[in-house]
Amino acid sequence: MSGVARIWWRCGVCALLLLISAGWVRGQAAEKIIIDTDVGDDVDDAFAVALAVRSPELQVLGVMTTFGDTEARAKIVDRFLAEVGRGEIPVLAGKSMATKNPMSQRRYGENHFAKASHGDAVEFLLEQIRKYPGEITLIAIGPLMNVGAAIDKDAATFRKLKRVVLMGGSVRRGYGDLGYTAPVSPMPEWNILNDVASAQKLFSVGVPLYVMPLDSTQLKMDEVKRAFLFSQGTAVTDQLAVLYHLWGQETPTLFDPMTIAFVLRPELCPVTGMHIRVDEKGFTREEPGAVNAQVCLDSNAEDFFRFYLRRVAGR
Repeated sequence: MSGVARIWWRCGVCALLLLISAGWVRGQAAEKIIIDTDVGDDVDDAFAVALAVRSPELQVLGVMTTFGDTEARAKIVDRFLAEVGRGEIPVLAGKSMATKNPMSQRRYGENHFAKASHGDAVEFLLEQIRKYPGEITLIAIGPLMNVGAAIDKDAATFRKLKRVVLMGGSVRRGYGDLGYTAPVSPMPEWNILNDVASAQKLFSVGVPLYVMPLDSTQLKMDEVKRAFLFSQGTAVTDQLAVLYHLWGQETPTLFDPMTIAFVLRPELCPVTGMHIRVDEKGFTREEPGAVNAQVCLDSNAEDFFRFYLRRVAGR
């Protein structure tokens, strides 16, 4: 190889490494995502955010909080992102509302990392869609107040999302139906039930919608998996361990992380086109009609955890 050729070869290698470090994978730019979360109650939201920040394939444009004391939830996200070295990610708060939820992880956010206030989540979401039309995946892993408000404010802009990936609904299996237990009938699921009107708007607005319901997200993180993850001693796994202990229960169900896993590895939750109607009681009814959602009705828990644990535990 001539001297000139060697120089060009080295430049090419350097350029490739720069593209990889900037988030280019498999010839494509990093996926732009915004996460809308009710972090602070169940601990699975934190496990979802952890997977997002550990994935170079994703460009996290912002994290929005929804449901109840959204400022307290935003402060939890402030600390988590600061502790794991991702404090540059904007944190926005939705409209606060009174709830009876104790928010088990509230104390985690009461520290020097917490910001005094946060920008408006709905304004941020619409602003980012206008900036990146057709490029943003909205990951909705909480009750849908911010989603409904954004649709009400500017449905035309909302439709310019690339897609919405939703943890929500119960199509053929209810809470406690793990696929090997006695069947449990579908029931209203938390994220849908707590804002039925907004869920109805989302399913009818016309944006590409990918749904991870109870049918495919009751992923039990047993003691062996927890022990492995919490023993890794990284910034991310240490924060998950703290939040898990504040949560105060034993076996978390990782409902929400399946949305992030689906964006990264869609084969982990294969989808089927369906027509879903959200009724006035919060049921997500499978009915005849034009397809309005791509729904994952089943997943393999071992495949999911093999991917999740390797990714989040990575140093």
